[in-house]
Amino acid sequence: MPHLPVEKPGYKAIVDMGSNGIRFSITDTSPEVARILPVIYQHRTGISLYDAQWQGSDAIPIPSSTINEVTAALKAFQRTCAAFGVPKSNVRIVATEATRTAKNSVELQQSIKHETGLDVEMYPKDTEGLVGAYGVASSFDAVRGLVMDLGGGSTQITWLVFPDHDHPEKVSLSDKFSVSMPYGAAALLRRLREAEASGADAVAALKSEITTAMKDAVHAIGIPDHLLADADGKGLNLYLSGGGFRGWGFVQMHTHPVQPYPIPLINGFRIAPAAFYNTSAITSAVASLVSDDHSAIFRVSARRATQVPAVALLVECLLAALPTISDVFFAQGGVREGTLFRELANDIRTQDPLHVASAPFAPPHAHLLAPILSHAIPSHDTHTPGELTCPYTPADISAFAGTLYMHAALPSDVRAAAALRSTTTGALAGTHGLSHVRRAELAVLLCESYGGRKALTGADLVFYTSLVRLLPAAKAWWVMYLGRVAGVVRGVWPAGVVVGDVARLSAGWVVRGDGEKGGEGRVEKEKEGKGEKEKEKKRKVATVRFELELHGPEGAALWTEDVQGKVRAVEKAGKRKHWVDLDTGFGVDVVVRRSIYTCPP
Repeated sequence: MPHLPVEKPGYKAIVDMGSNGIRFSITDTSPEVARILPVIYQHRTGISLYDAQWQGSDAIPIPSSTINEVTAALKAFQRTCAAFGVPKSNVRIVATEATRTAKNSVELQQSIKHETGLDVEMYPKDTEGLVGAYGVASSFDAVRGLVMDLGGGSTQITWLVFPDHDHPEKVSLSDKFSVSMPYGAAALLRRLREAEASGADAVAALKSEITTAMKDAVHAIGIPDHLLADADGKGLNLYLSGGGFRGWGFVQMHTHPVQPYPIPLINGFRIAPAAFYNTSAITSAVASLVSDDHSAIFRVSARRATQVPAVALLVECLLAALPTISDVFFAQGGVREGTLFRELANDIRTQDPLHVASAPFAPPHAHLLAPILSHAIPSHDTHTPGELTCPYTPADISAFAGTLYMHAALPSDVRAAAALRSTTTGALAGTHGLSHVRRAELAVLLCESYGGRKALTGADLVFYTSLVRLLPAAKAWWVMYLGRVAGVVRGVWPAGVVVGDVARLSAGWVVRGDGEKGGEGRVEKEKEGKGEKEKEKKRKVATVRFELELHGPEGAALWTEDVQGKVRAVEKAGKRKHWVDLDTGFGVDVVVRRSIYTCPP
């Protein structure tokens, strides 16, 4: 008779009984991976506890047939947990708005207890918002701004700062935790349909009601002065979670200027406020989906599509109620992530998600390779235009270093392509806590370390271009440069082991006069288009001197044809045809001193 697996103390199972569906998950919270909350198993059943409580416009108790469906699904999940080795004490059921407000909530909870032996943890309104905020905090390496969670029955708002400036391990948020309002996607859709049936005045009254409630909520959460100062300047960041907003986010991906949009994950997706508030574009996109049986929007179900008008109404009210917004971010983090992240030790919360995710793939001497790679970044000086300075810090480079050898053992035909897809469908795709920009820059960096564009086939070239378009021009160029430097590092130290001092990288800015090669603000001539006359355009261009020192006979042996080719690739990164944005003129020349190749006796 087969035996069940040995119990794994780090495995924790959570059932999230939401309004629109019930989510089942098993997460590994072992200390070495807990920061990224890796999912071992997840499943969703489309039992809507909110819809079950309505018969037309009348509120009713949850039917016994629905309760039976719920308990059957829970018992099946208990068997799954046992098969994965989840300790019984690590299985939890948490419930929010729909269960909390049900007419027969007690009956539902008692049925679950009788069938499964488990108690239902009922989150009060403020705790639901608190857990949601922690879920958002888990979804990024840093959060600073307003947070909103849009479920099926309610929506919550709070402010959040993580990590806190004075206490990096602290998640700072409103003293009220959050303010909850009865404007969830499903609840608001019902209200909107009732108002539309009554006429335009009723719709206007509903919109006024929501806007007033939102303004009161913004006042109630007590946004601190240091965040309000952001709003007075560039604006506050807005972080969105919950199924209602995630559906809105996936439609935003569908209408994004970069097409096809290369990253299929909602977590870390960022848009400008103008796009977020453009409700007509989103409702039009969904309307075409509903009217065409053959069209589809990724991850937008028919149910989510029907709720878009209600979410659009809420977004229009937010425009009138919220302070100035600078960027809008979408987060995957919800009840599962928030419940678990809230319980993590402080030192685990503050870990870099990429460091944690790359640890199993890191080379033996990643801690030595990171400073070697950092030495290839010239430090800023007073002669260098500020916008040309490399935006990556030693901490960023340290995180990159752990990934440099992930694909080295693959056939050379697929290394660049596998590296390019590593953060979207590869080994790092499931890493929780990475923004889309960070996924894009790491993917391009790793791809460049294996040859970049010239090592890709047609379909991958399109994907590469889409990823690059997600990056600011400065970041895109520096990612290309650092990726090619990483190729040199891997060529010199192919096992990721640094022994002795046979090789050394360094870089610095070359300062020359205007008009000379490498001079700041030199004048270049370029053609605007075929058949058009040439025009002069000034560009701010500086020069990086990249150096590879090889010492003694052992160093000389490293100067192989492969390493020479990789060094030439670094130099070619400075050629004008490799500049990322010719319209804005961003570019950095790269020169290599030939004398560095001689090996001292």
